[in-house]
Amino acid sequence: MIYIKIDDNRFYDDAIVLVRSFYPRTEVTAYKESDNSRNNPKDNHKDSTEENLKDNHKDGIEDDSKYTSVDIIDTIIDIKVPDVTGLNKSQMHDKFKSYLYEYLSKKTGKTLPWGYLTGVRPSKIAYMMLEDGESEETIKRHFMDKHKASEQKAELALNVARKEMDILNRIDYKNGYSLYIGIPFCPSICLYCSFSSYALGAYKDYVDSYLDALIKEMEFVSGAMKGRRLDTVYFGGGTPTTLSAAQLDRLITELKRLFDIDGCHEFTVEAGRPDSITLDKLKVLKKHNVGRISINPQTMNQKTLDLIGRKHTVEQIKNVYNMAREEGFDNINMDIILGLVGEDVDEVKHTLSEIQAMNPESLTVHSLAIKRAAALNIWRDKYKQLSTKNTDEIIRMTEETAKKLDMEPYYMYRQKNMAGNFENVGYSKEGKECIYNILIMEEKQTIIACGAGASSKVVFHNESDDNHSVRIERIENVKDVRNYISRIDEMIERKREFFKDNQF
Repeated sequence: MIYIKIDDNRFYDDAIVLVRSFYPRTEVTAYKESDNSRNNPKDNHKDSTEENLKDNHKDGIEDDSKYTSVDIIDTIIDIKVPDVTGLNKSQMHDKFKSYLYEYLSKKTGKTLPWGYLTGVRPSKIAYMMLEDGESEETIKRHFMDKHKASEQKAELALNVARKEMDILNRIDYKNGYSLYIGIPFCPSICLYCSFSSYALGAYKDYVDSYLDALIKEMEFVSGAMKGRRLDTVYFGGGTPTTLSAAQLDRLITELKRLFDIDGCHEFTVEAGRPDSITLDKLKVLKKHNVGRISINPQTMNQKTLDLIGRKHTVEQIKNVYNMAREEGFDNINMDIILGLVGEDVDEVKHTLSEIQAMNPESLTVHSLAIKRAAALNIWRDKYKQLSTKNTDEIIRMTEETAKKLDMEPYYMYRQKNMAGNFENVGYSKEGKECIYNILIMEEKQTIIACGAGASSKVVFHNESDDNHSVRIERIENVKDVRNYISRIDEMIERKREFFKDNQF
């Protein structure tokens, strides 16, 4: 356990994120005076000095693959906030994070690939600077000098921003909107998952009622957004192909009845889990002109698939992929996750070799983020012997594989508690990028979301200013499937009230 003792609580949130970045998979919390007398007061006080932090570092704490939370004895990090007199809020937090980053880097002997950047959208910074006409060198120096990011990460943010700008300049995103349809069911729940997902076996009797409620919400949205152009449609989850072929057909038929999707730039359905895909379902998607699907192995190592709760085989992944090709799908995305429990360089190299042989149109590379609600976090003691490892070498391997597949990075984002403190990157062949991913990550367009756990994001371009500041508001749906079904009228009313009170 690491306790944070700070003399100005305005900076506590900044501190806890950075400390967790330097000490992954370690419990970090606020220090209370009562903590100093737990167990043996004398020994605990001795163990809580900064000198003890140095001793832990000498014992290998800098290698996050060699320890879990139980390996670190209780430590207090006493943080003195630097003088921030006369600074605005943004400048204050930047100065504090820069100071704390240098402090922790010195104490641990570590640097972080993104420096003290803790936001989820580094490419958004580069995008705005490009819009302001800043040179590429100025943008790179901004990341490296101000935020302490590595040159490689500065280049990644810049390259992604350039690609995003090129794609978005071709569409009138400010006057359109996108539609997200959430299907919160999965064949089983993966060990690392913290999404609003429900195992189909336990919820199969609710699926048809869920679709009734979902279509009712879609019907309201179609009326409320009438006159606006629909640019992209995205079916996510969960796993949309957990639905039967007949249920998929019903849902997409209703979608086409309610919305004019003929002019859409793209229609994506996350097929996701190979054990949810059948030939009949692929035929339904093809019949309805779904242009982009995802078949997500996460790993091509059977031992890992079994451990993380993916109830399918490596062979199934290959068979389903080939089946989709035979049905004429020419824009297939595949997701992999780096830092899965028990995987090292050799396992990732094998996965990348298999992906390269299949030759998908896009590859999304996730760095494992263990969130509070994930079973892997809840049961951390059960899995304490298994490392969650991600390294520069592994990241370079994925970049090299993408290049061999003629792919370039086109969107990226970060999350808290990511293995190795890296990022998620979407790579794509030219012309096969997912526009929806760019729109939602860069917060460039209003996205109306329907379904349990769905979060609509409304972008007020009519209120933008010269500093790229745009008001963004969310409209949240309840997460629980049964609550969503029983409270669908309330979900619709939330949207109705918002649309009535806001012009966007």
